[in-house]
Amino acid sequence: MEFRQHTLDNGLEIVAECTPRAYSMALGIFVQAGSRDETEENNGVSHFLEHMAFKGTAQRTAADVNRELDEIGSMSNAYTTEEQTVYFANFLPEYQDQATALLSDMMRPVLRQEDFDVEKQVILEEIAKYDDQPPYGAHDKCMTAHFQSHPLARIVLGTVASVGGLTRQQMLDYFHQRYRPGNLVVAATGHVDFDRLVRQVERQCGDWQPGPAPRETPPAAAHHSLDLVYKPAATQQYVVQLAAAPDLNDDRRYAARVLATVLGDDSGSRMFWELIDTGRADCAAMGAYEFQGTGLFMTYLSCLPEDAAENLKHLDRIFQHAHRDGVTQDELDRAKSKIVSHLVLQSERPGNRLFAVGNNWMQRREYRTLRQTLDRYRAVTCDDLRAILADYRLDVHTTVAIGPLKRLAGCEARPLPPTDPVRQP
Repeated sequence: MEFRQHTLDNGLEIVAECTPRAYSMALGIFVQAGSRDETEENNGVSHFLEHMAFKGTAQRTAADVNRELDEIGSMSNAYTTEEQTVYFANFLPEYQDQATALLSDMMRPVLRQEDFDVEKQVILEEIAKYDDQPPYGAHDKCMTAHFQSHPLARIVLGTVASVGGLTRQQMLDYFHQRYRPGNLVVAATGHVDFDRLVRQVERQCGDWQPGPAPRETPPAAAHHSLDLVYKPAATQQYVVQLAAAPDLNDDRRYAARVLATVLGDDSGSRMFWELIDTGRADCAAMGAYEFQGTGLFMTYLSCLPEDAAENLKHLDRIFQHAHRDGVTQDELDRAKSKIVSHLVLQSERPGNRLFAVGNNWMQRREYRTLRQTLDRYRAVTCDDLRAILADYRLDVHTTVAIGPLKRLAGCEARPLPPTDPVRQP
């Protein structure tokens, strides 16, 4: 296994973890363009633009894009988050040239007005679908409540108002701001011919014009609130809680992830034994997530409405117990074993390894082997977890609960406004 890196004259970076004995390879283009880079007026444009990349280029129609992906037998897709948009494909090594040419070309979509109009309606329907099915957008509503005026408060899909009012010119302006070569990383893993990859990316992308693509990354303040949203059609109460955690450049993020595993892994954690094994809740889980400038502990709970108030008390007791008594060595060892095993099993496929390599380079300009990552988790101690608990209060959290309850923990419910997609004439 060998790590290779090259930067084109225009600033576009190419990185690869080359494994000659692998039977497949994966290729991804990571763009630092997400909902935090948007404004209230163009919120949702990053995700919308992801859709438009599959609608054709100057060289290919939408049908050509999909046909060529099929012809190389690829497993391909794309996704958008708060911080990035990623386009990727998994395929056999003999199709490296075709896949590289296709994904590179897709980064320069033509953004036809007729395609824009059709896809806008698709996304409006996606927003409506997301808000009309459990847990009824609880995650987005909690992110908005927690971050408030912070850039991370913006919803990845956007809103009916922002997407409905978006124009093609606004998308073009955003594209030219964010899809600049210095704001992209081409990453590959598996059986990669790196020199060939560099030559082809140079041919495809070497004439892209460079330019700045700044991003604000302010820290986010801790926030404590409870918001109850009334959804009479729901059969369960859905709860999301967000608390502050280390950001993606903080080396304590490893300890934060171990702590989340101890407290809220879906099997064998404190939440599992207290809430799931006892039948008090259908789901109770916790994870640690990092962004530029800030991080989150996210807790998710779903249960019968009549059990919600008591289950929230159980969660607070779990948090208070952790702050008071810390974590046992046995709990720490089990959590590290689960994390290490999961990472090893996941990393056996180049398609999974791609996201570790690409995300790490995009976020930190850093490459870590799987062994280095495993060693970092294995080095976490009980003292490290105590330090996390001293610096980040889990019981200071933003809570959003959605369901049929009209009152919870002294909070009065507000109705969930209906989603009314804007239809194109």
